[in-house]
Amino acid sequence: MENDLYAVVGHPISHSKSPRIHSLFARQTGQPVEYTAIQAPLDDFAGTVRSFFARGGKGLNVTVPFKEQAWTLADRRTPEAEKAGAANTLLLDSDGLLTADNTDGRGLVTDLVHNHGVDLRDKSIMVLGAGGAVRGVLGPLLAERPAELTIANRTVSRAEALVELFRPDAGATRLSACGFEDVADRFDIIINGTSASLQGDLPPISPNVIGADTVVYDMMYSLTTTTFNQWALDQGATRVFDGLGMLVEQAAESFRIWRGVRPETAAVMEELRND
Repeated sequence: MENDLYAVVGHPISHSKSPRIHSLFARQTGQPVEYTAIQAPLDDFAGTVRSFFARGGKGLNVTVPFKEQAWTLADRRTPEAEKAGAANTLLLDSDGLLTADNTDGRGLVTDLVHNHGVDLRDKSIMVLGAGGAVRGVLGPLLAERPAELTIANRTVSRAEALVELFRPDAGATRLSACGFEDVADRFDIIINGTSASLQGDLPPISPNVIGADTVVYDMMYSLTTTTFNQWALDQGATRVFDGLGMLVEQAAESFRIWRGVRPETAAVMEELRND
């Protein structure tokens, strides 16, 4: 039996762990999956997608800088993708229509709640950043019903725009926006959704936000401790996590959407850590 074709599309793409992750999922579940990486030209993402599906492809993951374009290209969008304004998972359904989903937020919440035992309900959460990565995770975070969720960003108006967009989903959660320099309170959970760690930089927030019990999560991942997590440890945090688990869990959600079976993730994460 021939394998079904899947791929991740981005630019650049050579660094992507997705082919490794999905090959491990396929081996574990016995699913006939062949998964590759495709570097699309910056000016022809749509053509790359059409070409992939024309040659029999079944589904795509989408990474930077094409997640918004994937959202635009889709014929249908899940409610989560609709609100995120971006898609990381594309599926050609039985009607031949391109359906978009966004599994990033579910990946983050699954990693925090199930892998690390972090209870989000009735907690105070601060999310740093107001770009696409943050917009993609706010819905699933709010669905866990924290007591409050504060979006802090260098440009406050961008954080305020996200507050307005997600206010209908907030329920009893106090949803607010502020600038990095305005943050003074201690939080139960801090999630870094900026890409500053990749450049070795830090969002300029007060160390007062960190307590010994504060859970710190950097959505970036690294073979060593990320810059942000190291800063948190230096301020006395004892529970810090990077985004590798989020990466694997969002991939498992994509695999479930495509194949109808959700892989076990713990062994895959361990293998990636040891690569």
